[in-house]
Amino acid sequence: MPLPPTSRPPVSRSVESLIVGTDGAARPGARAVPEEVPVSLVYSSVPFAVMMLTPSDLEDFAYGFSLTEGIVTGAEGIREVEVGEEARGLRLDIRLAPTALTQHLARRRSIAGRTGCGLCGIEELDQMPQAVRPEGVAPAIDMPAIRRALAELERNQPLNDETRAVHAAAFAGADGVLRAVREDVGRHNALDKLAGALMRGGVRAAEGFVIVTSRCSFELVEKAASIGARTLVAISAPTALALDRARALDMNLVAVARRDTVAVFHGMERVRDGVAG
Repeated sequence: MPLPPTSRPPVSRSVESLIVGTDGAARPGARAVPEEVPVSLVYSSVPFAVMMLTPSDLEDFAYGFSLTEGIVTGAEGIREVEVGEEARGLRLDIRLAPTALTQHLARRRSIAGRTGCGLCGIEELDQMPQAVRPEGVAPAIDMPAIRRALAELERNQPLNDETRAVHAAAFAGADGVLRAVREDVGRHNALDKLAGALMRGGVRAAEGFVIVTSRCSFELVEKAASIGARTLVAISAPTALALDRARALDMNLVAVARRDTVAVFHGMERVRDGVAG
């Protein structure tokens, strides 16, 4: 099944600015900046959260957020998603299947989302997401595939090319060919959009690897694990807690990733072609 297409064109606006060069000379110019809007998520008429998003690929976000937050376990848990406008932003009306709705209402959680925070509003520490360690050993991954995916990703971030202000999350097959890319002002949001695209397209994340253009935080590891990814590649370094979780989940963790060099933090024996174990 093909992946659902990303929405185009990227959502941005052109604003006036003053460009100052190294010689101190100033000249008027224009820069593109990404849009960021509050999006209310409402499950079967029950408000749940307000997230700050780039207003693209919202259906993907609805599916992915619902999965990584544990509201549904698969696409069958969602009956319908409708995008609507409100006075101060957008609204995602997500109609859950009866079983998913019953389970959702049994959980007591209300969060106010921000682009830079992934655990805002959790009331108890035991409410932190905990992905289940999958069975079996994570598959090996080839360095040429990682390099190919990184090179392709540089050429497939249209909104970031325009604004230099957003993150991307991508999924590559085992051969390193990108299958999907999603962008957002928030790194967690970009990964949720990717998760939704994979879920809606029936793609198994374990058959390739996920790339994020940000530091590797605890929740990015959790979100990647919740969609079944066994390898996560991050452009920047991981936190200590993210590394602890990757080890506990036996997830291959490759970070500080550039086309010429990478650092393998877990799964060293499974990253092939010149990387020492």
